[in-house]
Amino acid sequence: MGEGRCLRDVLTRITEHPIDRINELLPLNIGLRDGRATNSISILTLVVHRRVTRQRQHVCMHDFYRHPARQPLQPETAAPPPQMGQGANDALPSNLRLEAVWAAHEDQVRDAQRLRYRVFADEMGARLHSLPGTPPGLDVDAFDAHCEHLLVRIAETADAPARVVGTYRVLTPMAARRAGGLYSDNEFDLSSLDRLRPRIAELGRSCTDPAFRQGGVILMLWSALADFMVRNRLDITVGCASVTMHDGGHTAASLWNVLRRSHRADADLVALPRLPLPVESLRGDLPVQPPALMKGYLKCGGKVLGPPAWDPDFRTADLPMIMNLADLPAAYRRRFIRD
Repeated sequence: MGEGRCLRDVLTRITEHPIDRINELLPLNIGLRDGRATNSISILTLVVHRRVTRQRQHVCMHDFYRHPARQPLQPETAAPPPQMGQGANDALPSNLRLEAVWAAHEDQVRDAQRLRYRVFADEMGARLHSLPGTPPGLDVDAFDAHCEHLLVRIAETADAPARVVGTYRVLTPMAARRAGGLYSDNEFDLSSLDRLRPRIAELGRSCTDPAFRQGGVILMLWSALADFMVRNRLDITVGCASVTMHDGGHTAASLWNVLRRSHRADADLVALPRLPLPVESLRGDLPVQPPALMKGYLKCGGKVLGPPAWDPDFRTADLPMIMNLADLPAAYRRRFIRD
């Protein structure tokens, strides 16, 4: 049996996918040619990592998922949209009112999960590994039961129900202990942050409706998040900022090349990717702009903790980010934090 055939069988067994789908999961510079393997070790490293990571998450979270989701740490409150020069809702109809609320019951969490599915699966083409029994059209993972879910939605009217157009989920330190760690621990070695974990809120699964990406929704999310952190005496956020891999990773590598010089975290705070994007093999000189959510991080004083990890399921490169409320610029502090 030839090398290509052997590798084909191994990959199919490990990934539970036929070999013709394997290439879809690989960067443009890795693949199979003429039935033979190129960079076989890299391919096997990738697929084994994906299987082990997925298995680790489901095993670690099995017992925790049986517990019901907790109520938000603070009562559900509506946050007014911040006015930041241009006006948060300039592009919206004058009779459209947005509100930021914390999910108080399962139906509201489902609304967030439905938006996440539309953005991640339908728009981005991500392969979501939802928990068994998840209804169609929802993005549900084992961390959701432990998180607080923040929603920005079009307020209910006499003619239409409320509709979620933006969401974040927040994992508090206590919830992270119950969950066995942060979601980001699956993508990065975050051991350098261990001493900070009692102060960290992890932000994740952020997305906005395509029609509401002009900035107002993102500002409302950040305003509500800042208020949440102050009320719960947390002062550090961490999370992954995703960059598309549609060009094979060149944009992500170029963005990392810029941010590691301009927005690098302190030298003693480092996140090491478990599945690194091979930035040394990619272009790092492209003119790039951060995606909207990452730009929000940076404007609020966020720093990058290390080089990007490659997420083949979401088809993105993920940059590990950290933000300390002490670094929040004065203009944003006045808008986001209530005295």
